[in-house]
Amino acid sequence: MDYRAPTWLPGGQLQTIWPALYSSRHEAVAPSFKRERWASPDDDFVDVDFTKHEVKPDAPQLVLFHGLEGSSQSHYAQAFADWARQQAMPYAVPHFRGCSGEINRAPRAYHSGDYQEIDWLLRRIKAREPQRKLIAVGISLGGNALMRWAQEMGAEASKIASAVASVCSPLDLAAAGHCIGSGLNRRIYTPMFLRTMKPKAMERLALHPKLFDAKALQESRDLYEFDNIFTAPLHGFKNTEDYWARASAKPRMAEIQIPALALNALNDPFMPASSLPQPGKVGKHVTLWQPKHGGHVGFPGGKFPGHVHAMPRAVGQWLLHHG
Repeated sequence: MDYRAPTWLPGGQLQTIWPALYSSRHEAVAPSFKRERWASPDDDFVDVDFTKHEVKPDAPQLVLFHGLEGSSQSHYAQAFADWARQQAMPYAVPHFRGCSGEINRAPRAYHSGDYQEIDWLLRRIKAREPQRKLIAVGISLGGNALMRWAQEMGAEASKIASAVASVCSPLDLAAAGHCIGSGLNRRIYTPMFLRTMKPKAMERLALHPKLFDAKALQESRDLYEFDNIFTAPLHGFKNTEDYWARASAKPRMAEIQIPALALNALNDPFMPASSLPQPGKVGKHVTLWQPKHGGHVGFPGGKFPGHVHAMPRAVGQWLLHHG
């Protein structure tokens, strides 16, 4: 990706925060979605948003998996929706459990290595129009989970998706987890995430008493402690270290057997550049884009106050070309 940040927005922190809050997400009208609620195999539900714009019969289906506490209203999801509209391409945003505005019935939530949920969702979307190609992009947490899916599926993945991409994903969860829990990140992003994650966890506890230690969760100060109390044990991991190790996509990227793109800015405040995957260690099917700038899912462009069209356009075109 040939990306250069605008001179009026320097540094990874500003390139992360400003685009999410103030930059333009769409060039014309705001995306319009139709929501479908799907019953899951474990007697729960998942909400999937589909755009309403006109589509071409031969255009591939684009699926986006959002990041931690994201949704179809996130700035990147809206920007991809706008790009899909321009391409007359069908576009879907499945919501991880608890992220669509309503708490789920089952105890499980979602996590960075949730490839089983990815698999079920992709297969169901593909089954709607089996003849239509499917391409998928995952943002941050969703991208790591999507890469884990591609690893687990191996050659079988090509029967469902033609190409996949991850954007600013914590492919090394331990490195990202420690990074976001320290320094300025601990003061900016940790409270932002926990502000919504803790109440959702407590709502689940009301439905499923004794699911976890309420006092310990309320006192958790960072994602490491939250994952140790809630995320890890609820999803079959021993503790945070076990979760971060087993759910990270980086160690197994050479196992991916469909075209896959991993985009990570070197100044992403969530991830040390030294932790990113390196060429020669990811396998022949994986392409690495590691521009110097962009922040975490920012990649702003244009004159003040800027826009976020550059990243969806570049990633989308890569998916179209390789899918």
